[in-house]
Amino acid sequence: MFDSSSAEPQLIDLMHLGRANVIGAWRVGGVIVDPGPSSCLSELLAALAQRPPRVLALTHIHLDHAGATGSLVRRFPHLEVWVHERGAAHLSDPSKLLASARRLYGKDMHRLWGEVLPVPADRLRVLGGGEVMGEFEVAYTPGHASHHVSYLYRPTRRAFTGDVTGVRIGEGRVMAPTPPPDIDVEAWQASLDVIEAWRPAALSLTHFGSYEDVADHLAAARAALEYERELALGSGEEGFCATVRGAISSSGAADAAAAYEQAMPPAQSFSGLRRYLDRRRA
Repeated sequence: MFDSSSAEPQLIDLMHLGRANVIGAWRVGGVIVDPGPSSCLSELLAALAQRPPRVLALTHIHLDHAGATGSLVRRFPHLEVWVHERGAAHLSDPSKLLASARRLYGKDMHRLWGEVLPVPADRLRVLGGGEVMGEFEVAYTPGHASHHVSYLYRPTRRAFTGDVTGVRIGEGRVMAPTPPPDIDVEAWQASLDVIEAWRPAALSLTHFGSYEDVADHLAAARAALEYERELALGSGEEGFCATVRGAISSSGAADAAAAYEQAMPPAQSFSGLRRYLDRRRA
């Protein structure tokens, strides 16, 4: 079906809006984990020029992770797309996904993410979690999104975790990206249990890079979720954003602050958490 056996994972920096270390696509043989948005398609295609992919393994369908999927399917006639069952219909007909994104991004929508094309249903391999796909094991890991999955590459015990293990750039701290619409902190913490139970040797993040201090990273991700939830509970948007930016800078990531801002805009994290908290109260 595809070539991934014993392949060395490669991180492709998609240089989102010309900035390094914001969005990365992972290549494992013929498999691409999260191709990113169409606004970065030229960077991705340059990296794929000598070896076209056979599979796109999506952790979830948010545009920064999966927006280029339809464009790539149109370009590569035998491409198979792995996606959770809750996200599959929105790839085939992205109209609701795009309407939701436009409410969030407004006039910046195309600049940020580029063109979003539908994916024919016959190209989709719909997942529920628990599957073994060649050398990859699939787990359902909701919390950041209700349609989020993670992949364990068995030969090297490397976990590709999308957003469920947070955002971490260079020497900066782990932060939890919590945009609307379906943040669920309790489900997210349970998903971190699932990742931990895999006992991975390394975590491969879309935002951004590979980390081998797995136990410390997962503990930091748990703490970040609770920290940001309590912060959203006790402050307004302005205070939340200022505190999050200060926490990132004080952690030694001042040089990476712009990349953090781009990967997880604090105002969106506040909005997603407030929606979650309001839903809990209701």
